[in-house]
Amino acid sequence: MNVTELTRRLVAIDTVNPPGNEKEAMALCAGLLSEAGFDCREAGKGNLLATRGITDGAAALAFTGHLDTVPLGDAPWRYPAHDAAIADGRIFGRGTTDMKGGVAAFVCAAITRPPPPGGIALMLTVREETGSEGARLMAEAGGLPEIGGLIVAEPTSNRPVYGHKGAFWLRLRARGITAHGSMPEKGDNAISRMVRALVALEGYVPGSAHAVMGKPTLNVGTIRGGLNTNSVPDLCEVTVDMRSVPGVDHAGIYADLAERCGPDIEIDRLIDLPSVWTDPQNPWITEMAGHAARLAGADVSVSAASYFTDASILTPALGNVPTIILGPGDPELAHQTDESVSIERLNEACAIYGAAIEGWDGHKR
Repeated sequence: MNVTELTRRLVAIDTVNPPGNEKEAMALCAGLLSEAGFDCREAGKGNLLATRGITDGAAALAFTGHLDTVPLGDAPWRYPAHDAAIADGRIFGRGTTDMKGGVAAFVCAAITRPPPPGGIALMLTVREETGSEGARLMAEAGGLPEIGGLIVAEPTSNRPVYGHKGAFWLRLRARGITAHGSMPEKGDNAISRMVRALVALEGYVPGSAHAVMGKPTLNVGTIRGGLNTNSVPDLCEVTVDMRSVPGVDHAGIYADLAERCGPDIEIDRLIDLPSVWTDPQNPWITEMAGHAARLAGADVSVSAASYFTDASILTPALGNVPTIILGPGDPELAHQTDESVSIERLNEACAIYGAAIEGWDGHKR
């Protein structure tokens, strides 16, 4: 099966998360990999770990990708979102770019080449779009082989990306006492408590800027409070999206926010995913950039992604191995109506991944 056909077959399976329902897509990949001699097993509920040629005393090359997708939205699509229609040299449909095309590319590259020294491991995950839940389950399940380098096939238009920001999502909660709106002195306004906390957070930047990723950021994403106009609200909740960079500790951020907001504000962690960064001068990373330049004409200048990936979980679980984000999808089309992927980019990705497999020597980098 070639990469175009596999991408189309994966896109035809609806894995919108929630609820995900990735089982059929996982089974399709597992069947192809098993036929090619891979050992396939579940690694954490719903995930697939496929390995071949694993050797004691050596390190395997690993690829990872997720099979869930985001909801479709209300806007009409040019082609039905799960028809995987081909037009203008592209495949259209939800998940083509983020990131079933990337998964199809590394599966096809892996089944058409013998395993390298140390072996190869494919880590296919569920529920990435809701906070890398599947990758966390995979890491917690343990039993992962010794890995020397990790390729994350998220959309980069085959450009090597050397890391990404972390995601630290929080819920802030203020409680008060309800009362009639004509007698506010009888109550305790939870919204007023929250306003004071938000003013204290204005302009807060945790830590220093990273040379490539820039500054950490803080965004207040939602606010909810009150029951009706003529009552004093007894509850107000806010969600905050913080994006961190290397050198910024999430525990430190939490402590800072708790101090700034004061004891009246409860703070719950929603998503806690650290940033990822690999030195572009790492020899294997340099080798991967060379493959991308030679086989795809990719821009290999040093860059980072603002989105998070399963590497937030898997890279530290694997011993902070060198990690590169490189996939055929177009990052500008991720989560968009009329999402699509270039068939040319899919074939380039297969060639890059194939070169990575052929050049792997089984040594940790």
